[in-house]
Amino acid sequence: MSASQPPLVYFILGTPDSGRREIVRDLIDNGLEVGEAALVLVAEGEPADTADAKLAARSATQVQRWKYVPPAPSATPAPPELPDVKLAGARSVFFLADSHADPITQLEALKPWLARHGAQLARILCVVDCQFAEKQSPLRAWYAACIHFSDVVFLTKREGVANKWLSDFLRHYQDEYVPAHFIQLKKTGVANPALVLDPSPRRVSQYFDEAEDFSGLVIETDDEEDEGGDGEDGLPEPEPYFERQRSGRRVKELPDIRDYLPAK
Repeated sequence: MSASQPPLVYFILGTPDSGRREIVRDLIDNGLEVGEAALVLVAEGEPADTADAKLAARSATQVQRWKYVPPAPSATPAPPELPDVKLAGARSVFFLADSHADPITQLEALKPWLARHGAQLARILCVVDCQFAEKQSPLRAWYAACIHFSDVVFLTKREGVANKWLSDFLRHYQDEYVPAHFIQLKKTGVANPALVLDPSPRRVSQYFDEAEDFSGLVIETDDEEDEGGDGEDGLPEPEPYFERQRSGRRVKELPDIRDYLPAK
């Protein structure tokens, strides 16, 4: 990897045992060039997975465990941080979010983490365990938040899931014109890895978009009102999932995923 090519980071959201590591293994085996260096970052608290051995067997792939320490509750919370890691010269980095922790806090911390590591966000992937999601209807808001930031959404473990539930789930995001790719994963694996790894953004959130520098640019208009941007200053609107009340609590709070996970 040359200095002019920053590492491409794929940040992967999802619940435990949703199949994230098997998807990563498939993308590495069938989407990357032979011998291309890849790094897989797995949170310390994630259980072992059958895909781990397959990932470790690939000579050009390294697997590192990382530890996430969530910020302490506070009326004036410090900006969340993800721990620094050594990217080991990897061209592609598959960063699995801690599935037991708040995804929004991790996403907020991802942007400064990318800057510190000289890395570029390729895509955010979300893996939906349909069997789990169908049983836990209160988590609709949790999944909606993850999908708001995602470029690709995988639907896994569809066996035994009611067709109506699946069609209603998909129709909701179709009606909202969510631009992400929704992929119903088959037992044969990811059908088109190149589509998934393509770094073109398809997410709703603009948080990770690069801000354009309009300094020194004079725009003349006959309109009395400025219609040059999303906000009054022409910049994208603030990310609503990151907004906080004066108490420090988020305006849009999500369910705590730990309240719905099976006991260890």
